[in-house]
Amino acid sequence: MAMILTRSTAKVAYEDTQRMVRSVGSAGILPQLLATLGVVFTASGVGDVTAKAISGIFPVGNHLLGVSLYCISMALFTVIMGNAFAAFAVITAGIGIPSVVAQGGSPVIVAALGMTAGYCGTLLTPMAANFNTLPVALMEMKDPLGVIKQQVPIALSMLVVHIVLMYFLAF
Repeated sequence: MAMILTRSTAKVAYEDTQRMVRSVGSAGILPQLLATLGVVFTASGVGDVTAKAISGIFPVGNHLLGVSLYCISMALFTVIMGNAFAAFAVITAGIGIPSVVAQGGSPVIVAALGMTAGYCGTLLTPMAANFNTLPVALMEMKDPLGVIKQQVPIALSMLVVHIVLMYFLAF
């Protein structure tokens, strides 16, 4: 369809695709690698260790605290991992299920809002190269953190919105 709309040939499409892949470089496969890392973390028991550490510090049964811990942990772990998919399995198993779902939260709402709370962390990290580092390189920006600096207020306000929505919609 794109070739029809642009009236280009298959050769032009192939050459431009190759040019784009070369300009993106290794950042093009970073999301897949980070998702795989999340699976490795989950299989190695990081979620279980997280659940034990959290349950020892914070009391179970407080819905607002559980929702806040889950959403903030999703965002923070996404900052570390660079990808919400990698963080989702670990943090949901370690915090989301015991602190929110087991306390009566709707699994569907908790999962959907938990994943998107992780995306708030994606806006805050250079580890999310395809969203935050790659645009800087492609637009030849002088400030390597310019994209992230613009996204910080939105990410933090959206994280608060996620906490409020999950608290009122999940229970």
